[in-house]
Amino acid sequence: MADQPRADLIAPDTHGPRSHTCGALRADDEGAEVTLKGWVDTRRDHGGLVFVDLRDRYGLTQVVFSPQDNEAAYEAAGRLRREDVISVHGVVRPRGDEMINPDLATGRIEVKAQELNVLNTAETPPFLVSAHEERQMDTNEDLRLKHRYLDLRRPALQDNLVLRHRLYQTTRRYFDDHDFVEVETPVLMKSTPEGARDFLVPSRLQPGRFYALPQSPQTYKQLLMVGGMDRYVQIVKCFRDEDLRADRQPEFTQIDVEMTFATEEQVYALTEGLMADLWADLEDTDLETPFPRMPYEEALRTYGTDKPDLRFDLKLHDVSDAFAGSGFRVFESIVDDGGHIIALRVPDAGDTGRAAMDRLEEYVTEEIGAAGLIYFQFPADGSGMTQNLSTDAMPKAYGRAAAEQIGADTGDLMLVLAGQAPTVYEQAGQLRLHLGEQLGLRPDPGTGPDQFVWITDFPLVEYDPDAGRYVSMHHPFTAPQPDDLDALEDDPEAVQARAYDLVLNGNEIGGGSIRIHTRSTQEQMFDLLGIGPEEAQDRFGFLLDALRYGAPPHGGIALGLDRLVMLLAGADSLRDVIAFPKNQSGQEPMVQSPDWVDPEQLEELALRLDLPPDVEPPAHVARRKRLAS
Repeated sequence: MADQPRADLIAPDTHGPRSHTCGALRADDEGAEVTLKGWVDTRRDHGGLVFVDLRDRYGLTQVVFSPQDNEAAYEAAGRLRREDVISVHGVVRPRGDEMINPDLATGRIEVKAQELNVLNTAETPPFLVSAHEERQMDTNEDLRLKHRYLDLRRPALQDNLVLRHRLYQTTRRYFDDHDFVEVETPVLMKSTPEGARDFLVPSRLQPGRFYALPQSPQTYKQLLMVGGMDRYVQIVKCFRDEDLRADRQPEFTQIDVEMTFATEEQVYALTEGLMADLWADLEDTDLETPFPRMPYEEALRTYGTDKPDLRFDLKLHDVSDAFAGSGFRVFESIVDDGGHIIALRVPDAGDTGRAAMDRLEEYVTEEIGAAGLIYFQFPADGSGMTQNLSTDAMPKAYGRAAAEQIGADTGDLMLVLAGQAPTVYEQAGQLRLHLGEQLGLRPDPGTGPDQFVWITDFPLVEYDPDAGRYVSMHHPFTAPQPDDLDALEDDPEAVQARAYDLVLNGNEIGGGSIRIHTRSTQEQMFDLLGIGPEEAQDRFGFLLDALRYGAPPHGGIALGLDRLVMLLAGADSLRDVIAFPKNQSGQEPMVQSPDWVDPEQLEELALRLDLPPDVEPPAHVARRKRLAS
């Protein structure tokens, strides 16, 4: 049942503009007459006094109503509810010593109310909204997204959006200081599928043809370099029609950068300077630059991923040689087939109980997808090594040899996976992250020192057996290393790219490359990727034509702005740093998008729906369709 509107409370605002925000007043303001406006966060009736915590995005101020000061205002205050919008005129006074709230910026003062205007009343919200975070209730995320305008009243979300705003300002100042020009590139562009699916937009004026929303402004920013703009930057919205997760959205924002005559070292230095400015302005922290660098192969073989979290020191070790001749058929068959045996040393875990080890084995098989987990324990009492293999299957001497190789000793646990590369490395990398979280080695988001690392020396291409062709590790415009050009045709998997990723705390926050700037090399690259001359001209003819007319060497990087803000804010999800995000199904519950459109609109676009059998349009759309026909 809807709440009673309490319309009789609502009155015109007779107080004029607010004099202060709800986070501004301090002890120095004692005696000042002030006007505050905001939302009722909480109301407390204390026998002849009504206390209201008044909230806006700047903070909270306690307001006190008494019948002696204004009986009508006191009586109206007694009827206030959470989220009512009010204007208060009153006098600042100090709180009593026993009433001081040291955790609140305004906690030493309160406002003695002389007048109250109720500007609007609120029905009971579908979930609790409060600046008192300890009073926040766990609420279903879709419910909060459906009423995002209420969720946005929470200080935590407001702070995230303010942080995002500040990041915009620092970024624009930084690039302006470095002679970059911000240029807007088209949002309606041509579909050039490579990687994720495009979002398509039908054209009414060109029936049967479609625009595509940009997955990135990659080709446009390269054309700007051909056009002599020299240094380009854009904080740009991009779109990818792909499956979602906590760190992915169908529409996202990136800091897009390109410059002519660029070298890798220039891109590194420029990006590190931006990160240093952001951390200084937003975190009051001095970053140490230059950031460390790590080749792709080293990252994969040491951490099991090309985005390693270097904040904790569990490393992968190839112990295949230590188990040679062990007689354990599983290991021997994998190694004979070109595979690897990978070990992790877990310090101070040698006394882990059987139940915990069983759970770890289940995680490895059920979540990671490995065939099994072999482990060796070295109890802290020095009683010797135990293993979850019988000595008939493998003598203990081989486990001890592997332990000696990786430095495992008394008190440690050694975990072993076996399989083919790169899968076994990726599985061991996932196990490493799981252990880091389970053992408290991996800091929580927003805590602990931040660790940046550049990942370099990527392969240019990899073979996709499902597609039956080579695919780009980054994108088809990435330049190969000059010394590897001759291998493009004969041994493409040996060719290294002039590509680089920036990783922060195990999250890829940016990626870029030096681009191909000659037509012949770009055509050679397209051919390697299975894009023939006719298709290349149809899809990328504009770029190939531009490369004919003196295109300069150029390169750049794109940085994930949403992910940067998420990490700076210590948030768990991108949805916590975007004003109106989509949920994990790609929907926006508040406005109900995506939504059905009228049949007349489809007809204008020369489109007809061919829906799966289990998908039915809602009755009102079907009815309009019948009427139209």
